[in-house]
Amino acid sequence: MAQYVTEHGNIAAPLEPDGRLDAPAFHRNHEPIWSVLGEFLKDRSGDVLEVGSGTGQHIIEFARRSPHISWWPSDLKEEHLRSIAAWRSHMRLDNVKAPVRIDVAETGWRLRELGMPTELLAIFCANVLHIAPWRVAEGLMSGAGRYLAGAGRLFVYGPFMREGRHTAASNAAFDASLKNADPEWGVRDVVDLSALAASAELKLASIAEMPANNAVLVFERAVKA
Repeated sequence: MAQYVTEHGNIAAPLEPDGRLDAPAFHRNHEPIWSVLGEFLKDRSGDVLEVGSGTGQHIIEFARRSPHISWWPSDLKEEHLRSIAAWRSHMRLDNVKAPVRIDVAETGWRLRELGMPTELLAIFCANVLHIAPWRVAEGLMSGAGRYLAGAGRLFVYGPFMREGRHTAASNAAFDASLKNADPEWGVRDVVDLSALAASAELKLASIAEMPANNAVLVFERAVKA
């Protein structure tokens, strides 16, 4: 997986000596994302896992706005885990748990072994799938199918194709640059992700359009016939 959270060429940079990183994308997108995520979480309580927490800024901000929710950050890279821990220490929010290392592509995720809840109100994943191999998308859907509560939701933010077409020329250029950096990366298609979700007994519930030609895909449990 990429060393830094990347959205249209923006890379997280050191902010403070304590290890906190600052991602420019966070400052642009956290409000629009929260308009979708917060609407679902209001009047609810439970546990939310962030997959690929990156700098840790999203989970800290969202936890600040929802003290009734327990937030569980995770990432694969040590630089990110240090940044998340530093933001957690800096903000001193009781509802943000210590970050854990999760490789999304691994089967199972070992949540119980990590001391985490195994029935989640929501899973949130931002700016990960396009800078990771397809097996990460497979792992995300599989994990969501395994750990989401019956009324739980999976929220996935990023740029997406629609039925084989990009939503903007800038996304097409971004996709080309990603594939040039790593052939296994690239902007994912909603159709392909929906098919993957179906294999985990999930379905696409809604698409919320976001600024800069991004979107939040919301998945829920499919109703069995």
